Amino acid sequence: MSEIKLLLVDDQELFSESLQILLERDSILNVVGLAKDGKEAVNFCHKHPPHMILMDINMPNMNGIEATRIIKELDNEIKIIILTTFKDIHLMVDAMKAGAEGYLLKAIHSQDLIDGIKLVFRGGTLITQGMAKSLVEKLAPSTSKPSEYTNSLVHETTDLHHSKGKAKNTYSLSSREYEVLYSLSKGLKNREIAEKLFLSEGTVRNYISSIYSKLDVKDRMQATQKAFNEDII
Repeated sequence: MSEIKLLLVDDQELFSESLQILLERDSILNVVGLAKDGKEAVNFCHKHPPHMILMDINMPNMNGIEATRIIKELDNEIKIIILTTFKDIHLMVDAMKAGAEGYLLKAIHSQDLIDGIKLVFRGGTLITQGMAKSLVEKLAPSTSKPSEYTNSLVHETTDLHHSKGKAKNTYSLSSREYEVLYSLSKGLKNREIAEKLFLSEGTVRNYISSIYSKLDVKDRMQATQKAFNEDII
């Protein structure tokens, strides 16, 4: 397989930089650019079209779905995988309609992501097994064997629920803080959370401190208890 030129699009620079280091451990993956939002991604593709893009959804200036639509109109040969924290069937459908070839969660195992990039580069389409099942159940709830339709490369590795109720508005947790809080509730250690979310342990500790402050708690047990008691996760 020849070199795959990748553009990473995410408003969290630390995530993009960490992901670049991880991906370039594979000899054929070459990250040729980092963009902070959809507009930067579109401009980059005008000048230096990559083979593939890993695109976040929730970004300032222009979101990932709109950027996907514009880029695919510009050059349909550029393949796009949405890489997001949002496990949302409607977002996934919108992304695929916009032209994306894949929709994956950021909690995916690193080797699965690398394998997925190569699969899409070869012409495949990729979504997590969990989201494929949810989509099949939504479209055909009477289907007794959804697995016939959901044979995919990557297995779902998280079931993060972003609460849209009062608790979220009250505590103003960011999407990343929800991810960390969810991981805490699963009993993961800082090192494990860092590996799972492509963060440094220091960054994880900073997020945990922010979560404690916003929830007005002192430790993991209190944070987890409050998260479940108030339907935050």
